[in-house]
Amino acid sequence: MSFAVRSAVVRFGDTLALDDVSLQVEPGSVVAVVGGDGAGKTTLLRSLVGQVQLERGQVDAPPPQAIGYMPATAGSWPSLSVAQNMDFVGGIYGLSGDALASRRDELLDRASLLHSVGRLASQLSGGMRRKLGFSMAMLHNPPLLVLDEPSTGIDPVSRVDLWRLVSEAAAAGAAVVMSTTYLDEAERAASLLALDGGRTLAHGTLQQVLDSFDGTVARTPTPHRPAWAWRRGREYHEYWPTTADVPLDAVVVTPDLEDVVITLSLLKRRDKEPAS
Repeated sequence: MSFAVRSAVVRFGDTLALDDVSLQVEPGSVVAVVGGDGAGKTTLLRSLVGQVQLERGQVDAPPPQAIGYMPATAGSWPSLSVAQNMDFVGGIYGLSGDALASRRDELLDRASLLHSVGRLASQLSGGMRRKLGFSMAMLHNPPLLVLDEPSTGIDPVSRVDLWRLVSEAAAAGAAVVMSTTYLDEAERAASLLALDGGRTLAHGTLQQVLDSFDGTVARTPTPHRPAWAWRRGREYHEYWPTTADVPLDAVVVTPDLEDVVITLSLLKRRDKEPAS
């Protein structure tokens, strides 16, 4: 059974947070929701777990007790130890005794936290707290796992560890939805949804998103059209409607996901500008 948000519309006062956004995730797969600050990622995930009510649209999700949700905050209580955080969540989901201890130790071992069971969550590094939050969300073996920017602000090693845990959860049959600002993480997912200003920029597999791109990206040391250029390392990438438009001193490149998402965002914002 797949889980989905269909044609979601969400408003907060005068702000249109989601505008006809849809998302679907299958068991055993990972869907990445990408976008910058204010794109609508957290609102979409909170809609999926029942924390935000839709103005229009539909949510197909299991009951809350069958969802593992890791919020954008650390997802743990700083004044409790690692073991106490796990045991408290386990009690909420009806786990106790040997069953709780076995599951807790299994997850903490996979997250390389078993040696820290007695430490307060406030004493953990950022990466360790995020792995603890993930373990808490996974404790009751939920069929749907929803992770809000689990790897933001943590070190590269912890990012690798978290992705290993996410991949293991999907391999075990969970449907995983995770938001991220890192496009390289989206490239690892089975499919992705790119948002900007509460609207869909692109969706599908990585290859489908790349294949649907209409236009040309060229590499140049100095932008010819600054409004359509973005820095990539020491050079710039620049969008052109066709290859014939590219200046002779620029080099056409094969666009990657970053190029596609930035270009689509620029095109969307240009479309919203009033005519001069």
